[in-house]
Amino acid sequence: MLLPCYNEANTIGEVVHAFQQSLPDADIYVYDNNSSDNTVETALLAGAIVRSERLQGKGNVVRRMFADIDADVYIMADGDDTYEAAAAPRLIEKLVSENLDLVNGKRVVDESVEAAYRPGHKFGNVLLTTMVSTFFGSGIEDMLSGYKVFSRRFVKSFPSLSSGFEIETELTVHALELRMPIAEVDTAYGERPEGSESKLSTFGDGFRILKKIAILIKDERPLQFFSTVFAVLLGAALILSVPLIQTYLDTGLVPRIPTAVLITGMTLLSFLSLACGLILETVTRGRQELKRLQYLSVPNNLAARHSDD
Repeated sequence: MLLPCYNEANTIGEVVHAFQQSLPDADIYVYDNNSSDNTVETALLAGAIVRSERLQGKGNVVRRMFADIDADVYIMADGDDTYEAAAAPRLIEKLVSENLDLVNGKRVVDESVEAAYRPGHKFGNVLLTTMVSTFFGSGIEDMLSGYKVFSRRFVKSFPSLSSGFEIETELTVHALELRMPIAEVDTAYGERPEGSESKLSTFGDGFRILKKIAILIKDERPLQFFSTVFAVLLGAALILSVPLIQTYLDTGLVPRIPTAVLITGMTLLSFLSLACGLILETVTRGRQELKRLQYLSVPNNLAARHSDD
């Protein structure tokens, strides 16, 4: 059980106790990320194994957790007491029984706590999840949920690069890109207790996630990305060229030389972009094959145990 935390002294004790009840045989790790309150002391008193990561940001904490911990099943949640600890056995059973690599806890908000899920967060989640589904495939409806269960193969083949909350996007894209067997299970999502403040910035982190999606599209779907750039540049060049062509046909002159030079440059850049996309698509295919081989090289202990049972 992995719990990344930053200033969650008001809730981490309850979270640890809740997961101890639902997963009595699990080791519960709390990874503190430079908290300035009593998060560490509270987690220790609750019986958690406490470790720390000095590099600020959830992505840095997840990378450290995945590197440090060796297990067959990993379950990750936030320390803010908003996720349903009682659903953990159900998520794990789904992973094990169907031999999956990722089970995502889809947040379901009760009408009585609808305000806990801010409209800006809800809209951003739908928008960003739709973007990822468009380019990488469907299967996840709540991409930004922090409640997830992973297999060992997933964790040990995940090349974590994110530093902040965009780590949720990177986790989802990793599963979709390698076409891992995944599933999503509904889980209750609650309101933060009084005195607990969200660390997520609606606009700041939203733009960071959007930037991360754009980078992932460029890196993992280069032909689609650069083909879009090609179409935009070439379309703009054609629109700008219409009045120049009309003038030339009427008078035999090209009076706006700077515009003509701009159109020529945009046209050249558009075809250069298309060429880059074609070349990088081949390079990306090789990288994806290597990542797939790394994923397959990790022993699938869950499958072996399930077959023995």
